[in-house]
Formats: sequence, C-alpha cells, structure tokens
Amino acid sequence: MPALNKRLHIARRGVLYSLVLCTLILLIGGVGFWALDPGVKTLADGLWLAFTTAATVGYGDIVPSTHASRGFAVLVVLLGLAVLSLATASLAAIFVEKDAQADEVVFEEDLAGEISLLRDDIRVLREEVRALRQQPPA
Repeated sequence: MPALNKRLHIARRGVLYSLVLCTLILLIGGVGFWALDPGVKTLADGLWLAFTTAATVGYGDIVPSTHASRGFAVLVVLLGLAVLSLATASLAAIFVEKDAQADEVVFEEDLAGEISLLRDDIRVLREEVRALRQQPPA
C-alpha cells in the first residue's frame, strides 16, 4: 500500500510540473507571437494564439502572418504537443493509480478470505486423516 501512495504522489507531482511547463510555454509563446507578428496587437491576443497553436486547434481568428511568426508557431506546436500530452498522461496516471489502489485493497481482502477457507479445509482434512488412522484395518 505505501508503494501505491508513493507512486500516486509522484504522479501528482508530475501533473504539477507538467502544468507549470505548459504555462511557461504558453507565456513564452504569447510573448513571442506578440513580439514577432504585427497582426498580434495585444499580449492577450498573443496568448490566445499561443494556446490555439499549442493545442493545435487553430480557430483562424488570429493567425501568424510573417515568416518569423510561422516558424515560431512550428516550435510552439511541437513543444505544446509534447507538454500537453505529458500533462494529460500525468493526469491519467493519477486516475489509474487510484483504480489500482482500490483494486489492490479488494484483491487483498479476497485473498485473505481465500486463505482462511483453505486453512479451514486443511484442518478438516487433517481431522479426517487422523480419524482414518485410528480406525482398525478392515
């Protein structure tokens, strides 16, 4: 059980690191688009473009218009895909660990019950063998 709690803690920490990295990439992307593209008038527009680019949604309301901003968009897509996938995987790992932890508890309870039944069966068999040994041969 402690091993599962430790893995769950590591998975939660992984989600936190992934989200921090996502935020950092989106902030850098937003500032980069704002600085590189004359069509991006505000930092908010740059952040929006960075998000839609990193998530590969691309609504088309704001698009990179210069060669530099298009090249930068390629970097944002590659980094965004990697980091967003990592964040999604880390979040999924938390749910998988919770399910595995619940399954392990049920398994341990079932196993303890089965062992108890087997011990009872062995006790009964031993008593039957003792009784057979005490009977005179026919």
